[in-house]
Amino acid sequence: MAEKKVTVTNETGLHARPAASLVQFVKNYPGEVKLVKDGKEANAKSIFNVMSLGISKGTEINLIVEGENEEEFLDKLVNFIGNLSE
Repeated sequence: MAEKKVTVTNETGLHARPAASLVQFVKNYPGEVKLVKDGKEANAKSIFNVMSLGISKGTEINLIVEGENEEEFLDKLVNFIGNLSE
């Protein structure tokens, strides 16, 4: 298991389009990808789960990746979230 905290910098947080982009990015990863905000955990492969966390700009979330090449994928995921735009 690999995990890292990140702060969401996208103007709209992880709502609508950015959330959909995130789900598309992680859905082909063969392992598990989870987002944790304030103790609530969500499957990052589900748009409904991601949006249910209500992640807005400036929110710190914990990313958890479990599976093959998890450290490498986690780095890509952190970079992806850091570069999200509306």
